Amino acid sequence: MRVQRLMVEKEAEQDQADIDLSLIDDLINTYRGKAGNLIPLLQKTQDIYGYIPRQAMVKISEQAGLELSDMYGVATFYTQFRLNPVGKNIIKVCHGTACHVQNAGTITESLAESLKVKDGETTPDGMFTLESVACLGCCSLAPVMMIGDETYGKLTGKQAVRIIHEIRLKDNSTK
Repeated sequence: MRVQRLMVEKEAEQDQADIDLSLIDDLINTYRGKAGNLIPLLQKTQDIYGYIPRQAMVKISEQAGLELSDMYGVATFYTQFRLNPVGKNIIKVCHGTACHVQNAGTITESLAESLKVKDGETTPDGMFTLESVACLGCCSLAPVMMIGDETYGKLTGKQAVRIIHEIRLKDNSTK
């Protein structure tokens, strides 16, 4: 799965639009020269942009004195970091042991088919990103998925698809 993630990131790198790098100026000034600044810089950069743009990493590297290779190594090691934009709603489908034996794969497959994306991809409209995760810590609800802060348990593929359709309808009605 890690290799697939890196390949997707490489392809999407070309799609990153110009970003306003001035948004991280204060952040760099706050953490410049401080020990242990790498992870907080990456976390707060992601908080600003929703992901960590390559251009932002280059700027941080140059201005905070961090090695770009170290930054990339940390950003690709920890799954909390994203190197590409994600959807407005991140769908995390648990594939831990309890969920796996309760057919979590069917949920992921149903969602992927309905959204017309592969695991790890974002819908073209930017509404959803589909992710398989190791464990959500809700074993008694297996199989389970999370969308934002909402947890949905004891799911079937059909129920999971219905939930994303309801989210899409709700989002369209607020526009």
